[in-house]
Amino acid sequence: MTEELADTIPWSAFLKETEQLLSGQIDGDPRAEARWMLEEITGATKADFFDALKQLATVRGVDKLDAMVARRLAGEPIQYVLGTWSFRELDLLVDRRVLIPRPETEVVVGVALEQLDLARRTGGSGTVIDLGTGSGAIGLSVAAERPGTRVLLTDASQDALHVARANLAGLGIRGSSVEICHGNWFEAVPERYLGECDVIISNPPYIAVDEVLDAAVQDWEPASALRSGNDGLDDIRLLLDGVAAFLRPGGAFVLEMAITQVAQVAVLARSQGFTAVSFDDLSGRPRGLVLRRTDTASHG
Repeated sequence: MTEELADTIPWSAFLKETEQLLSGQIDGDPRAEARWMLEEITGATKADFFDALKQLATVRGVDKLDAMVARRLAGEPIQYVLGTWSFRELDLLVDRRVLIPRPETEVVVGVALEQLDLARRTGGSGTVIDLGTGSGAIGLSVAAERPGTRVLLTDASQDALHVARANLAGLGIRGSSVEICHGNWFEAVPERYLGECDVIISNPPYIAVDEVLDAAVQDWEPASALRSGNDGLDDIRLLLDGVAAFLRPGGAFVLEMAITQVAQVAVLARSQGFTAVSFDDLSGRPRGLVLRRTDTASHG
């Protein structure tokens, strides 16, 4: 872009130029992505965006826009280019250290909140664990939407937890009951959580090591948060082995997975003493399971 135009023409001209540069070069919507970039640079909200476009561009802003466009044209996902992404009620910091929060996982949070509300009506402790939290999207959404809930976030990646902590800081007072622990699955969970949890939630790695992924995922998102053994189920098996000890009577384990895995994991879970009820994603396809020990299934 022409830096010399900065301080002389409004941002609206750069919006149009950005859209033209992206058109035909990305797999997303050039118009929407150009707007998102300009919102990020100008600090405008959706409500005052068109007023912001009337302001004169700055040299520093144009430099930042050039860098963002270059990153996007190199194939970097728009979420990482922007550095933030909306998830339910939150605007989360995201970068290459964590997976990009997806709409399917917003549904998982909704299911978990239903289970939490049920637990509270039946004498629950108001305790939730988000295993493998990444950016914190799941657990922090629970904390934001159900104030007062005791929420534990865990992850085996210290890099991911740095992002989760930044997002927790952005939650303010709503994050006062959130704890973060480092470690692999249940190794990270303090003993005081044994038998205490109303809901345990996880969106674990569930992609087979040899499965071909889109380049935007394969080249940019952290493999450790994506892949899990030859059939994609190694981490899910570990979770099924350890989860029962941390659930209170009637507590629920809400587990996200690939649509092709739901039936297989349901059989596996039932063989280990769980009831298993599937739930669908936004397109009506099975996306995960709500699991309970069979000896407490009568609690809901």
